[in-house]
Amino acid sequence: MANVADSKAYLEAMLAVERPGASEIQAFYEHRVGMICTDPKLMLMPWDDHLVHRGDGIFETMKFVGRKLYQLEPHMARMERSCQAIYMAPPCPWDDIRQIILDVARAGGREDGMVRVLIGRGPGGFGIYPSECPEASLYVVAYDLHQKPESVYEKGVTAFKTSIPAKQPYLATIKSIDYLPNVLMKHEAEEKGYDFPFCFDHNGLLAEGATENVCIVDENGRLVIPEFTNALAGTTLMRAVDLIKGEVPIIFRGISEEEILLAREVLIVGTTGDAIPVVRFNGKPIHDVKPGPVARRIRELLRQDLVETGIPL
Repeated sequence: MANVADSKAYLEAMLAVERPGASEIQAFYEHRVGMICTDPKLMLMPWDDHLVHRGDGIFETMKFVGRKLYQLEPHMARMERSCQAIYMAPPCPWDDIRQIILDVARAGGREDGMVRVLIGRGPGGFGIYPSECPEASLYVVAYDLHQKPESVYEKGVTAFKTSIPAKQPYLATIKSIDYLPNVLMKHEAEEKGYDFPFCFDHNGLLAEGATENVCIVDENGRLVIPEFTNALAGTTLMRAVDLIKGEVPIIFRGISEEEILLAREVLIVGTTGDAIPVVRFNGKPIHDVKPGPVARRIRELLRQDLVETGIPL
């Protein structure tokens, strides 16, 4: 039977509990408290925040490398769109959030990392009505970046068609914290021994990966990107399009499963990995089973762009 403790005993016991992954937390901020902290044992969230028990919130994740934060403004713009889509306003001005993101990233004192921003409906009860939450919540955390080993780019990765369907259009285009389908995609990939899962819509067209966009280089050398109907428009992918559009023809249209196997290249594009080449899909080879030039070029352009445009910390 559990003991009933007073606040002092409970706090001491809570702080003594081992925290998995604690060494990777660099710094964090909660709006209610209004301060940045670097002790991960204190990184706690109210249980009655609707972000926790209803998935009622949105998030963004960006990276910094060599103490340069990449793509802050595109992430801010998408965060605003996601908030508007679920009829939620942050608890402070957007300019304040920009500054908090920079301050948290700096406070950790590390060269590289990720910054996660979560905005929730806020604490106020365990019901479903948003009206029971008087103010939205804001959490910002900087944590360690795990960059892919060079072997990933030199040898390529495997992917497969997951049994988890693509999200409905109105949900797919919002970066909400409700990532259960994405989690199940990754779970299935681990179970089946593949590196990455790809989901498809009800028409059998490619949508996206679990946390990345997917595109192909077709037989004519064009970069083909699925339309963002059942997929989130990734900030990294859209930046990659801007950077390479003068070098490679680009079209947005549906991509069938068969076209993936006929492609010259298949690419996974996302914040953490930049551009990762896929060399096998559903166990079958893609082209010559080697990473291609477009994947290499996009990765090169993105890394250069971070150096040139990243915000110094």
